[in-house]
Amino acid sequence: LTPRDNLDACLADGGCLVSCFQMEAIHPDCAIIAQHLRAGETCSQARRREVENQTTRGCQTEWDQIGCWLRADVGQVVNLSCSGIFQHFSRGRGFVYRNCTADGWSDIYPPYQEVCAFSDDSGPESETSYLSTFRQVYTVGYATSLISLITAVVLFTAFRKFRCTRNYIHVNLFSSFILRASAVFVKDTVLFADETLDHCSVSTTACKSAVAFFQFSILANYFWLLVEGMYLQTLLALTFVSQRKYFWWYIVIGWGLPSTILIAWVLMRFFYDDKGCWDDTDNVGIWWIIKGPITATLLVNIVIFINVIRILVQKLKSSAISGNNDTGHFIKLAKSTLFLIPLFGMHYTVFAFLPENTGVAARLYIELGLGSFQGFVVALLYCFMNGEVQAELRRWLWKCHNQSQRMPAKRSISQFSVGAHAGLQRPPSTGNISTV
Repeated sequence: LTPRDNLDACLADGGCLVSCFQMEAIHPDCAIIAQHLRAGETCSQARRREVENQTTRGCQTEWDQIGCWLRADVGQVVNLSCSGIFQHFSRGRGFVYRNCTADGWSDIYPPYQEVCAFSDDSGPESETSYLSTFRQVYTVGYATSLISLITAVVLFTAFRKFRCTRNYIHVNLFSSFILRASAVFVKDTVLFADETLDHCSVSTTACKSAVAFFQFSILANYFWLLVEGMYLQTLLALTFVSQRKYFWWYIVIGWGLPSTILIAWVLMRFFYDDKGCWDDTDNVGIWWIIKGPITATLLVNIVIFINVIRILVQKLKSSAISGNNDTGHFIKLAKSTLFLIPLFGMHYTVFAFLPENTGVAARLYIELGLGSFQGFVVALLYCFMNGEVQAELRRWLWKCHNQSQRMPAKRSISQFSVGAHAGLQRPPSTGNISTV
């Protein structure tokens, strides 16, 4: 059954608005609109039942787009409470009235705007302004990350020296961050390009595809963060093992598992929770199809992070006991573990096991504000601040500079040769032609 079928069935069984609201989970932002629409539907159902039962005496049930005036006999006065009609917007506790006359319902008196005192709260406007400003911040963050990540991928793929298993994993991690930033822009374009669109009722294939693409990019990003942790631990624990044979397993983990999870999530949404643009988390069971694997990758990465620290401490101790002063390599590895904090995304574990409506403001700052610049930080630490990359770029720039200096010299030599050839009409009689 579609959500509309569920609503009709609920209304036909008694018109209980509360039970309908609980049965069909609705995003909190759209709850007010949905409640108003259902109130109108309930009123229309009551009107149709009166027509079917041929109850035509007096004034029939009427929906005035704000409140529902139930059937009344001629001469009866009906009242509606402001708190019942505008319970989310009005502080007034007065009543509006209508008389049932022989000619039908009279006009409403006093008018709604006079009796029902609407709360003059600037909160929604300030919240909208805040969210608009915050959207600009994470847009700048994702754009910066996107440019830096694409540059890093070009550097790693353009130079033959960087073609190794470690950098291949980095390139795939950068690609997952690129997908994540692109998915944010695609989602914003599809869902929020038209400000006049009713986002509470829109349910198109385009918006569902945009949300599905966004979820896949998030999953791929977390799984490639997991692959980075697995690779680092394997590199430290198994020094003499070739990493190439594990690379295809890394591909399966980084791209295969997210694809499988996304397919399962899409099927569950399509058959059991096909409403809206699939951008809500009201159905907890289906949402954990996405959240569960992400939480698992975070927990595994925490264990790997602790284990990497333990291995590095052991190596530093063994180096000190043996009297080996060449500890620079291990110190560099110890410094690199500090970079694992933004790389592994362990700051997301703060909210991993909390409900989705907990700490919304903090989630915005961490997941969108700081998270939007995470790709830039990763590209900076693992590419632009990499000593090998810097040395190779300096070598390439030096080579280009030398080539640009040789070009004028080559042109002057060629011009001299052409001039000499034009000045000599015939070869000298006693000279060696090959020498000339």
